Amino acid sequence: MIPQNQIAFKEWAVVCAALAQGRQSLILRKGGIHEGREGFRVQHDEFWLYPTGFHQQADDVISEARPLIDQVQAQDVDASRIKLDLYAVVSDVYHIADLETLSRLDGRHIWSPKTVDQRFLYRTPGLFVLVTRIFRRQLPIDLEVTPQMAGCKSWVDLPTAISTGELTPVLDDATFEAQRREINELLS
Repeated sequence: MIPQNQIAFKEWAVVCAALAQGRQSLILRKGGIHEGREGFRVQHDEFWLYPTGFHQQADDVISEARPLIDQVQAQDVDASRIKLDLYAVVSDVYHIADLETLSRLDGRHIWSPKTVDQRFLYRTPGLFVLVTRIFRRQLPIDLEVTPQMAGCKSWVDLPTAISTGELTPVLDDATFEAQRREINELLS
């Protein structure tokens, strides 16, 4: 893990909550509208998770994850500030261009089948799968949201680098490695 990082990755707050609880060890990504003609690219293998409610709807997640939507929506959110406490380290990246292969991951993420289909089929068929190990900072970093951080994009340059020192893994080594191995087997 690098000692400090200035890069954040925008993700639905409900997905961040699932990652924080160890309910999933992967991120599915198509990309934001500001990603350009080439679309989303995995530009960084370590980043802070930037939780957002943008585009997040209750019917976009499986029914078992809907309490997480209520949980994140119940939090007092000041749109002018962002709290960062989750850090992701990507171990494996896949671009899946076959919906049948992607369906092997059902039960390993909280997106609903409808959301997977919609995202997969948008523009060019395919989705990225980022197998990630999540770490938590005990005290969140509270930052003012700048105009450069706004918008529908995946990657955000934070105003300052944040230390990754004092992070603890959400899942222990053995549990994460078992999940990683299972995901890799499902996608190979």
